[in-house]
Amino acid sequence: MTIFDVINLAGGIALFLYGMSIMGSGLEKIAGGKMESILQKLTASTIRSVLLGALITGIIQSSAGTTVIVIGLVNSGIMQLSQGIGIIMGANIGTTVTGQLIRLSEMSGGSTWMEFCKPDTFAPLVAFAGAILYVFIKAPKKRNIGQIMMGFGLLFTGMGIMTSSVEPLRDSPLFVQLFTSLQNPILGVLAGMLVTIAIQSSSASVGILQALSSTGVVTWGSAIPIILGQNIGTCSTPLIASIGASKAAKRSAVVHLYFNVIGTLVFLAAIYGMKALLRFDWWDDPIGMGDIANFHTLFNVVVTVMFIPFVRLLAKLAEMTIPDSVGEKTEVEIPVLDERLITSPAVAIQQAKSAVETMARNAQLNYAASIPVLYSHDSETLNLIHQRENIIDQLEVAISNYLVKITDRELSENESHAVSELLNFIVEYERIGDYAINVCERSGEMFDKELSFTGAAKTELALVDKALQEILDITLRAFEQSDARIAEQVEPLEETIDLMIETVRSRHIQRLKSGECQIDGGTIYMEILTNLERISDHCSNIAARIVGSEEDVGTFDAHAFRRNMHDGFVPNFNEMLAQYKEKYYEPLCKV
Repeated sequence: MTIFDVINLAGGIALFLYGMSIMGSGLEKIAGGKMESILQKLTASTIRSVLLGALITGIIQSSAGTTVIVIGLVNSGIMQLSQGIGIIMGANIGTTVTGQLIRLSEMSGGSTWMEFCKPDTFAPLVAFAGAILYVFIKAPKKRNIGQIMMGFGLLFTGMGIMTSSVEPLRDSPLFVQLFTSLQNPILGVLAGMLVTIAIQSSSASVGILQALSSTGVVTWGSAIPIILGQNIGTCSTPLIASIGASKAAKRSAVVHLYFNVIGTLVFLAAIYGMKALLRFDWWDDPIGMGDIANFHTLFNVVVTVMFIPFVRLLAKLAEMTIPDSVGEKTEVEIPVLDERLITSPAVAIQQAKSAVETMARNAQLNYAASIPVLYSHDSETLNLIHQRENIIDQLEVAISNYLVKITDRELSENESHAVSELLNFIVEYERIGDYAINVCERSGEMFDKELSFTGAAKTELALVDKALQEILDITLRAFEQSDARIAEQVEPLEETIDLMIETVRSRHIQRLKSGECQIDGGTIYMEILTNLERISDHCSNIAARIVGSEEDVGTFDAHAFRRNMHDGFVPNFNEMLAQYKEKYYEPLCKV
C-alpha cells in the first residue's frame, strides 16, 4: 500500500463521514424539527419506545444523536428516565441501517441494469442531482431534499474510494498479521471501541470495517469482537453530552453504556462458549460487507429483546451508579390530569387543584434555592431549578386547558366559582415561578462578571429571604387547606416585607453613592429586591382570594379587599403586623 493509497483512504473516510453527516442533517430538517416532541409524546410503553428510537435513529443515522436528544429531554424534565430507556435501546437497532445500505455495494450481476443499480454507479449521479437542488433551488424543502441526496451520494462515493484504496492490503503480510491478532476478543473489542470513540460514530466505524472486508483479509473471528467494541465506543458521545447535566440525564447516558457493555459481555460469552464446544469451520473464513451488516443488526436486535423485560432493573442500576444526595429530590413528577374524570366535575376540579398545588410547591422550591444559588452558581441546582420551571410552565397550560374542558359540563354555581378561582391561582403561581427564575438568572450574570455583594448586603438579603420563605409557606398551606384563617396571616407579613425591602433598598442606594459596592453588582441587587417584592405581592393576592372566597368572583377586587383588612375586617391584623415587625423588621434595623 503506497502513500497515495493512504491519501485516497483518508479522502474516502472524509467523504464518507461528511456524507453521513449532511444526509442526517437534511433528514432532520425534513422532519420539521419535531423529533423531540415525537420522542416526548410516543413513549407510553417500552415496546413503542423501542420502535420509536429505532425509527428516529434510522432517520438521523446516529444512535448517539438520538441518545443525546433523550439526555436533553430528561435533563429539562420533559421526559422521565424510564421513558428514555426504551428509546435508547431502539436507537441501537436504528443505527444498523447504514451498514445495511452499505452492503448494497456487494451487488453483482452481468447485466447493464444490475451494474447501474450498484451504488458505485448511481451514487455520483444522486450526489450531482442533489447538488443541483441544493445550490440552484431556493425552496427550503427542495434544498433539504438536495442535501439528503448529496449526503447519500457522498457517503457511497467515499465508501467506493475507501474500498479501492485498501485493495493493496490484501497482499500485505503485516495487515494479515494485524487482523489475526485481533481475533483475541479483548484486543478486538478495544480496537473497535477506540476507532469509534475517535470518529464518534459506530455507523461510520462499521462502514470502515466493511470497506476493509473487501480485501478478503478480515475474518469472522477478527470482525466479531471489533463490531462488539464499536457498540461500546458509540457511548462516548452521550457520556460527553451528559457532563454538567442533571443526575437523571447522566443516568440516561450510563444506561446507554450499560446496555452495550452488558450486551457485549453476554455475546462474547455466548459466542466463545459455543466456539469452545462446537467446531466453527467458518471462523477463519473472510467476512463480507453483508455479513458485517447482518451481525451488527443481529447483535443490537437480540440485546434489545433481551433487555426489554429488565428496563426497571437497568434504571435501578443507573440510579445506584449515580445516586441522589441525601435529602435531595432530583426527579420532578408531572401530575396526570385524567380527562375521564371530567364526567364527574367535582372530582375533576379536585384533581386540577392538586395539580395547582404541584405548581405551587415547585415555585416555592425554586424560590428557596434561588438565593443560595446566587453565591454558589451550582450547575446541578440550576438544572433542577430549570426542570421545575419547565414543569410549572407545562402545568399552567395543561391545567388551564383541563379547566376549560370542565366548563363544558353542566356545573353548579360553586363548581363554576371554583374553576374560575383555580384559573386565577394558576396565573399567580406561574408569576411567582417566573420571579424565582429571574432571581436565579442573576447567578449566571454574577458568575460571568465575577461580581459579589458586600457583607451588609448579604446579611440584609438573608433577612428578607427568611421572611419570603415564611410567606410562601403560609400561602401554600392556606391554599392546600383552603383555610381563610391561615391566609389572614399573609397580609401583615406582606406589609412587613414591603417595609423591609424599602429599607434595604434605601440603604443599598447609600452604599452605591459612597462607593462601597460595584455599580453592576448594585444593579443586580436592586433587581433581586424588586423580584422578591413581586413574589410577596402575588402571595398577598392568593391569600386575599382565599379569605374572600365567598365573594362574587366577577366583582372581587383583591387590592380593595386588602385595604379593608386594615379597617378591622380581619381580626388581630394589627397585632399580627406588630409580631412580624418584631420578628423580621427590628432585626433588620439592628444590622
